[in-house]
Amino acid sequence: METKAFSELFPLFNTANPETLDWLLSVAVEHEYPEDRAVVMEDSWGNAVYFIISGWVKVRRLSKEKPVTLALMGRGDFFGEMAILDESPRSNDVVALSDVKLLSVSAQRFIQTLFKDPQLHHRMLQLMVRRLRQTNARFQLRNQPPAVKLANTLVYLAESYGEATEKGTQILNIPHQDLADVSGIGVEETKKIMEKLQSKGWVDIDPSRRTLCLINLKQLTHLAGRV
Repeated sequence: METKAFSELFPLFNTANPETLDWLLSVAVEHEYPEDRAVVMEDSWGNAVYFIISGWVKVRRLSKEKPVTLALMGRGDFFGEMAILDESPRSNDVVALSDVKLLSVSAQRFIQTLFKDPQLHHRMLQLMVRRLRQTNARFQLRNQPPAVKLANTLVYLAESYGEATEKGTQILNIPHQDLADVSGIGVEETKKIMEKLQSKGWVDIDPSRRTLCLINLKQLTHLAGRV
């Protein structure tokens, strides 16, 4: 992957030195995983950071022997940095939600990259703070109606990973259980709300392509309470 395309795809590297990115890409390893394949396992030691070139993954944790989805990630995001920075076992699994293509950089080389470029180090801290703010925002929604919680999840996924089309903003058709887990609502509530959103014409699902198109993002944003 060319340096310019890589920096444009990943916000983490927007301000990175081109020489730093050239070196990083020279030591990166490409991986491809099919749907449902575990990319990293909970309790394994963090030995690499992963960058999502294409596809979707879910971050999950076992809760009372049942896997619970904590986050959904798509193209342009990354994971694995926490276990490297605090030198501890990974606290979550990461599983492919679709066919996914990744680049990995070993722990040692990623740390070297951060030391090589102070701008990159600062950008990393900014993105980690942003993730913390997103977690806090989800916590503040805990007493909101289920529809508001689900709308927030859909809008966030569209803004973070969506692809603009003539019809609307397109994302993966996320399984109801994963949407329910991330939104903090029940799976039956999720199904009913999604059916209502479809009947209103705000979203459209294409099962054959496994896509979910947010047709009326403005109304969904209003429902989410973001305006």
